[in-house]
Amino acid sequence: MTNSLDIQQLPETNVNLSTYSQGDYSPGRGRLVRCLWVICRLLVFESGWCPFSGLKVLLLRFFGANIGSHVVIKPNVRIKFPWRLTIGNHVWIGQEVWIDNLAQVTLGDQVCLSQRVYLCTGSHNYREKSFDLITKPISVASGGWICAGAILLPGTMVGCEAIISAGSVVSDQIAPGVIMKGNPATQVGVRKFEETEKLVETEENRSEMSE
Repeated sequence: MTNSLDIQQLPETNVNLSTYSQGDYSPGRGRLVRCLWVICRLLVFESGWCPFSGLKVLLLRFFGANIGSHVVIKPNVRIKFPWRLTIGNHVWIGQEVWIDNLAQVTLGDQVCLSQRVYLCTGSHNYREKSFDLITKPISVASGGWICAGAILLPGTMVGCEAIISAGSVVSDQIAPGVIMKGNPATQVGVRKFEETEKLVETEENRSEMSE
């Protein structure tokens, strides 16, 4: 009796990965630059020994990222290609966030990516036997919060001040100011700010007193 798997008994498949194609996709930089970035990424970002956001920002800018001011980058953050990354002002990127940006990733001002968020810009054409590469950009508009463990799939566009709840999976355009939850994520609420609610209550009270 053996535990080995008899490959000849496996069912045949239409998938042929030997014919896989990246089409017209390009990583955007030459081999030397990509190798240098991998070394810096392993030593500074993914190792977790460096707690200094300023040094990380300088490295990202050196490799072509467009980054604003007061950006906080926690330990163990993983970024595929800095030259396909745009970050606004006062952005927080939490521990173990993975920005897998084969395509452009854009984060507006005041955006928060919590721990272990995964931004995935690449997928495969499952209708083709060759399983060819597909890439689409991802954007998170100003004020957006992507909560811990959430996944944004290729082509996701998160609207201004929207919230993607922890562990949710998103693959669509998300309207501004909504709260999304689940897999696939659906709208469960609308984001409200205490100052706005207090202002509305004050205006309502004034209206009642004037009647």
